[in-house]
Formats: sequence, C-alpha cells, structure tokens
Amino acid sequence: MQTPPVALIGPRQVGKTTLALAIAKRRPSVYLDLESDADRAKLSEPELYLEQHVDKLVILDEVHRLPNLFQNLRGLIDRARRSGRRTGQFLLLGSASIDLLKQSGETLAGRIAYLEMHPIDGLERFIA
Repeated sequence: MQTPPVALIGPRQVGKTTLALAIAKRRPSVYLDLESDADRAKLSEPELYLEQHVDKLVILDEVHRLPNLFQNLRGLIDRARRSGRRTGQFLLLGSASIDLLKQSGETLAGRIAYLEMHPIDGLERFIA
C-alpha cells in the first residue's frame, strides 16, 4: 500500500473480505467487521482502540457503517505521517461504494487511495 488508508470498494460478494483476510495472514493485522455489534463496540472510543494497534494493519470491513470514524482516521493518519509512518495503516472495505467515496473523500482528501473490485463475468472464468 502506498497510502496510509486504502479503500477496497465494490459490490457485495466480489471477494473484498476474502482478499483482506488473505492480506491479514501475511502481516500483523486487526480485522473488524463493522456489521458486528461487538466489533463496533471496540470502536466506541476509536482513537484509543486504534492507537493500540498502530503497529498493525487495521482492516475495517463495512466501514460505511460508522461514518463518523473517518474524522478519527484523519487525525490518526496525520499523526502517523508526522512521526514518519506513511503507508499501510488502514484497509477500508465497503460495498456501499458511492457512500464510502463521498464520506471518505471529504474527510480523507489527499490521504486515501481507492481500489474497486468488480464481479467476475462468465468469460473471465474460462480464461483464467
């Protein structure tokens, strides 16, 4: 990852979570599914929780479920940049790509990269 946060967006069931979990196996990571009440509760004080995992990739699945989180991410990203850490902090997943782009684009402008996943069509299965 070349930016602190990368947003992996696309429709449901295209493999975003599967890809994120594969990445998590290769490096120290924390995965939070924000459709889970328990995982959302961990972020009741987001800066405190996320600062405990500053040395890991934090994967936030269905991040559009907590739109206020983007402001906290901005502060954490800026602090990390000042201390010399510029890449690989957050992997944000969302199937509500239009909402995610709007929310994160306003708050994380200049700090985030977007990767869009598309469904595989029938012809691609036979070529691969």
